[in-house]
Amino acid sequence: MMILRSSPASPFARKVRIAISLLGFDKEIRIEPADPTDLSDTLRQQNPLGKIPALIADDGVVYYDSRVIVAFLDERAGGGKIVPRELRGRLAALRLQALCDGILDASILTVYEARWRAAEHHEQKWLDHQAGKVSRALAVLEADPPALDGAAGALPHVGHIALACALGYRDFRFGGDWRKEHPRLVAWLDQFAARVPAFAATNPSG
Repeated sequence: MMILRSSPASPFARKVRIAISLLGFDKEIRIEPADPTDLSDTLRQQNPLGKIPALIADDGVVYYDSRVIVAFLDERAGGGKIVPRELRGRLAALRLQALCDGILDASILTVYEARWRAAEHHEQKWLDHQAGKVSRALAVLEADPPALDGAAGALPHVGHIALACALGYRDFRFGGDWRKEHPRLVAWLDQFAARVPAFAATNPSG
């Protein structure tokens, strides 16, 4: 059985957990908690970067980060399930994933600034820099939300999953600050959640 080292609060682990559900691997992957801040956690032996998620495959190979893990799982499922095969569609999905992962990176760096530095040492210029990334990316996505409609039975792709997790993380850590100015993305996320039960099932905590 494969093992996913994860944390309920990690949006990148949430991406993988949604992919696991969509691809039907729930019974083939055991989720084990990991704490990247715990020096005694075996995570550092599995992923030298000490980051989650990390997927330990049946043969002992450890895959990281979330983009590599979902690509691995897609291939294991036969390919072309959540990572499109056709070049134009694949590049569009990967581009969207990169944009939404960037929203997550900036959001997490903002959280860490508050968590790891005393308030008097917060660097406002740094926080504004991260906030700018998020606001610009959300504006682009609001102007043209990615279509979820596809062929009958088609699964959402990795870009869709990443966007849902990015918006969900802004809800979780930032009180849904994006919602008022982005009604089209609110509607998009409602549509995604209705289509993908794993989104609600992986609601973050912690």
